[in-house]
Amino acid sequence: MKAQTVLVTGAGGYVGQLLVRALAHRGGAGPKVVATDIRLPAPGRRLPGVIYEVLDVTQPGTASLLKAHNVDAVVHLAAIVTPKKGDAEALLHKVDVEGTRHMLEGCVQAGVRHFTVTSSGAAYGYHADNPVPLSEDDALRGNRSFPYAHHKKLVEQMLDEYREQHPELKQLVLRPGTILGRSTKNQITALFEKPWVMGLNDSETPFVIIWDEDVVGAILWGLEHARAGIFNLAGDGTLSLREMAKMMNKPFVPMPSKAVERALGLLNPMGLSQYGPEQVDFLRYRPVLDNRRLKEDFGYVPKKTSRQAFELYLGRRGENQT
Repeated sequence: MKAQTVLVTGAGGYVGQLLVRALAHRGGAGPKVVATDIRLPAPGRRLPGVIYEVLDVTQPGTASLLKAHNVDAVVHLAAIVTPKKGDAEALLHKVDVEGTRHMLEGCVQAGVRHFTVTSSGAAYGYHADNPVPLSEDDALRGNRSFPYAHHKKLVEQMLDEYREQHPELKQLVLRPGTILGRSTKNQITALFEKPWVMGLNDSETPFVIIWDEDVVGAILWGLEHARAGIFNLAGDGTLSLREMAKMMNKPFVPMPSKAVERALGLLNPMGLSQYGPEQVDFLRYRPVLDNRRLKEDFGYVPKKTSRQAFELYLGRRGENQT
């Protein structure tokens, strides 16, 4: 059964704005849309037909809002993806982990039928012995040294508990790879904005990329067909940092991993780098996601491959392409 009323958390975020816009454009043919975030958007940025509400997911008591709007489907996007300098891990945990717990509790109390959540390929962790590619059956190990990856693992463990205890709440769990689109700006795109692209001489650093509109497309498909399950979300193929540097007409500078670790170990405590030595594994052991189940079982085929998504990212930023 199609959702009648969809509540979106993190609606002011990058993917949240794209999703709310796509839902709003469906007009009367689509569900009622309740867009929530920690603050309301300015009046001039609000879309016709969309209900805007303040919701702080770090606080309990979400059921009352869900009941007030007769919500039957929730898309939970509220998270801190690229933390600002100085954000404590406790805050990240409060938003990502406790925020998800509060939403799940509220959904169960309010009788919500469908819960979509964007996890991440980072939940698998950055490990030398990760299978290539990773399927949805492979272990979620996260990394204790990467709060984002660690929290995604904790969230998925919580989701598993709720699936067992509350089967009436259907879950759609999407694990995206690197999301790129017209205005993406995050830790990954920062790698592309320098005059050169730094890589590691002992790793190809393969990226699996999902076009931002394909992320929205997969969420809409899941809502339209009330689908449940766990699916990697990635375009076909991979791109290495060396290949991306060539596409940007920028020099690729491979560095020894140990040298980069030592440098970051010195610079980070001095406040000269926001990254510590653990970030080397972020580049060295990229999770490569298998998208077979997304296409064959879930039924959504990404419109852009990893390469095509990166080309669109470059084209919309006015870069020269080879």
